[in-house]
Amino acid sequence: MPGNGKPKFFYGYVVVAVCFSIQVIAWGLINTFGVFFKPLITEFDWSRATISGAISLAFFLIGLVGVIAGVLNDRFGPRSVMAACGFFFGLGYVLLSQVNAIWQLYLFYGVLVGIGGCATDVVLLSTIARWFAKRRGVMSGVTKVGTGVGIFIMPLVETKLILAYGWRAAFFILGALALALIVSVAQLLRRDPSQKGLLPNGGESATNGSSDLAEEGLSLREVIYMRQFWTICAIYFTIVSFAMTILIHIVPHTIDLGISVTNAAGVLSTIGAVSIVARVVMGTAGDRIGNKHAMIICFLILVGALLWLQMAKELWMLYLFGAVYGFSHGGFFALISPTVAGLFGIRSHGTIFGIVSFSGTVGGAISPLLVAYIFDINHSYRLGFLLLIMLSIIGLMLTASLRPITGGGGDGSRKSRGV
Repeated sequence: MPGNGKPKFFYGYVVVAVCFSIQVIAWGLINTFGVFFKPLITEFDWSRATISGAISLAFFLIGLVGVIAGVLNDRFGPRSVMAACGFFFGLGYVLLSQVNAIWQLYLFYGVLVGIGGCATDVVLLSTIARWFAKRRGVMSGVTKVGTGVGIFIMPLVETKLILAYGWRAAFFILGALALALIVSVAQLLRRDPSQKGLLPNGGESATNGSSDLAEEGLSLREVIYMRQFWTICAIYFTIVSFAMTILIHIVPHTIDLGISVTNAAGVLSTIGAVSIVARVVMGTAGDRIGNKHAMIICFLILVGALLWLQMAKELWMLYLFGAVYGFSHGGFFALISPTVAGLFGIRSHGTIFGIVSFSGTVGGAISPLLVAYIFDINHSYRLGFLLLIMLSIIGLMLTASLRPITGGGGDGSRKSRGV
């Protein structure tokens, strides 16, 4: 009973731990697939563009199928959806061990891993949004720290497996482990606190039924006509556009400046390291000063970093860029889900966030290819990076234009929702 003895342990922290673990495994593998570039090129003499096409296909499907995953999560909860996606994700990596033709790479990685990865953000972050209200930002940030941790861990694991057993065995081992771990830990997920007789943030509910608080919010049908919804989609389009472009092109750009491959990789590692801290710091800031203001801070830092990149010619300047940019990078991905929840509530958060995420993956698929095309014509990243500055300024203006929503909620009441 409340008030008797110590308070019950809040199950929401178990949900956070599970979401964090899945992020480490799934996004750790997705973001470090480049480790397998050289073995595949050596074995099959495929071009980097050919292999990158499979990655682009997977990333596009992560966003597209993520919309469906969000709908299923709202209806059935994260346990079964995440387990099914974990199965496809692990199976894709297991089958990569048998690749002998390019179509197989596109099928096993582009399609299966893409489908399997669709739930790793939409479903997990939507679940966190349901479990936490007062600390939604910081808990989303803690969950996304898993991505940064995975970027640090997985390259070391993958490299050691490849050197010890070969790339085929490495794919099989990683796939089998991913399948077993994701499917098993997904069984601990619960859709919302009402399934444990709780309220968000650890309060106790009188019954195990769904509470009004757990279901508060607007439906997709309601938000689809709101300017704020399309503004958020456009903002996330810009965020993922420059995020994926930087992650893909910063290493070759650094090498073009005459810096060693090892030091160029260090710039990318710096981005990952600082982003880990930023996810927690800016997630907490979003809870305290509002997600809109925290996002504006990230955009201002981003613009400064991209302007500095135009002048950066030496290694220390590029490391400084990595540190400054990494902070904004981590902050964005910690804030986007709480921003969606703050504006539209959590009743249909999975569906709405799925569409927002898809808008981001469209940008993430187009922008790196466009910048690469510009480089092929001009033999320089300068114009491409200038376009990123323009894109970041547009994102800043869109974020500044966000206004709270005042209108009828799904329960017929008047609601005011802000960021």
